[in-house]
Amino acid sequence: MAPRTVLDEGFVPVEKQKTYELVADHLIAMIGDRRLRPGDALPTEKELATRFRVGRSSVREALRILESKGLIRSLGKGSFVVAPSLNPLSESLLLLFTLREATMRELFEVRKLLEVQTVALAAERRTRADLKRMEQAIRDMDEGIASPHRYIAADLQFHLAIAEATKNRIVARLMHAIRGLLQRALFTIYDIPGSPQRSLEQHRQIFSAILKKDASEARTRMIEHLSRVEHDIRNILGGKAWEQYIRPLDEV
Repeated sequence: MAPRTVLDEGFVPVEKQKTYELVADHLIAMIGDRRLRPGDALPTEKELATRFRVGRSSVREALRILESKGLIRSLGKGSFVVAPSLNPLSESLLLLFTLREATMRELFEVRKLLEVQTVALAAERRTRADLKRMEQAIRDMDEGIASPHRYIAADLQFHLAIAEATKNRIVARLMHAIRGLLQRALFTIYDIPGSPQRSLEQHRQIFSAILKKDASEARTRMIEHLSRVEHDIRNILGGKAWEQYIRPLDEV
């Protein structure tokens, strides 16, 4: 019997990358091989554009990708530093999804277990600084609603700000651990007509409850939000999508 060949199984033509993706890949490689270390400041947007010989818009999109992946952290006014080393739990969970060993249903079951009580704690313990981070995230979602990378990065920042507002380091770690998985899910549903707009409004409602320190309402609003997203996935993308493995980002 002739040996089995896999040349025709799973291999597809390689698409050309966009400029901002090339810039992002280069920066990720620099972080990966420690040419850029945790805490290091990145060159300014203008300096990066000059060094890479690309437009500033490409640099801006690349930075948003890195921020959404948790690789860099914004200091405000366009300044970024390399984020602390990756959470080992994040790496383990990302491996599950890379190997296609977890589904959308499993992710949202975890979100309900974690985020519903998390938002209640956040409502009770949030500070002014926490509220400012949530407000900024909502503002960024609104301004970036036409750009999936920008919108989703802001969406993630909102949920991470809620976790950090609990003042429970384990909760914050758990949310940071699933951010990569959540990012993939958000890219999956971003193109559903009206979904970004509905999410934006629900984020405002969640924020309002946190602002009022109403833990019960915050919990209710979070349940409504997560349930609505589930509904979109199951009824608009199709029921099968609920049980399918979440695709890697390079397939989204």
